[in-house]
Amino acid sequence: MKIIVPMAGMGKRMRPHTLTVPKPLIPIAGKPIVQRLLEEIAKVSGEEIDEIAYIIGDFGTEVENQLKGIATDLNAKASIYYQKEALGTAHAIHCAAPSLDGKVVVAFADTLFKADFVLDNETDSVIWVQKVEDPSAFGVVKMDENKNITDFVEKPQEFVSDLAIIGIYYFKDGANLKSELEYLLDNKIVVNGEYQLTDALENMKNKGLNFVPGQVIEWMDCGNKDATVNTNQRILEYHKEDKLVAENMVNENAVIIPPCYIGENVVIKNSVVGPHVSLGDNSLVENSLITNAIVQTNTKIEGSNIKNSMLGNFVEVNGEAKEFSVGDYTNC
Repeated sequence: MKIIVPMAGMGKRMRPHTLTVPKPLIPIAGKPIVQRLLEEIAKVSGEEIDEIAYIIGDFGTEVENQLKGIATDLNAKASIYYQKEALGTAHAIHCAAPSLDGKVVVAFADTLFKADFVLDNETDSVIWVQKVEDPSAFGVVKMDENKNITDFVEKPQEFVSDLAIIGIYYFKDGANLKSELEYLLDNKIVVNGEYQLTDALENMKNKGLNFVPGQVIEWMDCGNKDATVNTNQRILEYHKEDKLVAENMVNENAVIIPPCYIGENVVIKNSVVGPHVSLGDNSLVENSLITNAIVQTNTKIEGSNIKNSMLGNFVEVNGEAKEFSVGDYTNC
C-alpha cells in the first residue's frame, strides 16, 4: 500500500511557527504531525506500507531528508514530488501521478485522528469521516440505508449530513483516481479557480465505484495555534502510558504533572510543569509554571507563568505571565 501526503501549503494560519518549518513537521508530543499521522494510518491499514509519497513546496534538503527518515522508520520507500502552484486538492494529488497505482491512501497532513477500525482494503474506496456539530463548515457525505456513500456535499447551508470528511481517503486502485484527476486537469474543470478532489470522487461514484465511510473516534485539527495546543493535549492523553520523559532529563526541585513529553537534555529547576506540556530537547525551565503548552528545542524559560502557548526553537522568555505564540529565535 502507498500513502500520498499533500503538504505543500504555506500554513499561513500557523504563522509565525511555519515561517521556519512546514506545518506538518511541527512537533506534537515530541513527534512531527505528519509522522503521527502516518503511524496511525499504518495501524489501521492492515497492510505493509510500501511507499510514502510527499507533495511539498520548496522546503529545502533538510526538510526532505527528515521526511525520508520518517518513511524509513515505517520501512517504506520515500518519494518527493513538488507542487509549484496552489491549484487545489486534485492538482496537489496529481503532482504524485507516478505513485498513483495499486492500493493508495491519500492523507492531507494538517489533521490527526484516532480510529478503532481496520481498513477494508477490498472496498473500492473508504472516506475517513467524523461527526461534527456544525456541518456547514465542512465537506460532508450522504449515505443510503446500506451505509454506502451517495453524495459528497461541500459546506452545506442546509442540513444533509453531520459526517464531515477529515481529509483521508483510501482507493483500492490508484490508477482510477489518477485517471479522474487527469480528466479534471485536461478539461480545466475548476471551482473558484482550483481543481477539487470532490469532483474526481463524484465522477468515480457515477461510474459505479462503491464508497463507504470509515468513522474515526476522534479528529484533531492542527490548523491554528489553539487547535494545535489542544491536539497536543489529546495526543499526550492517548499516549500517557508510554515513556514520554527522557532518562537524561535533569529535575532540580521541580514538579512534573503528567502527562507531559520531556525531551533529551531538558533541565527543569524550581518549577511546575504540566499537565499537557511538551518540552523539546535541550530546553531549560527555571522558577516557572507551565501548563498546556508546546515548547520546541533549545528554549529557555525563566520566572514565567505560561499556559495555552506555543514557543518555537531557541526562544527566551523571562518574567512574563501570559499566553504565547512565538516563533524561533524570539526574546520575550
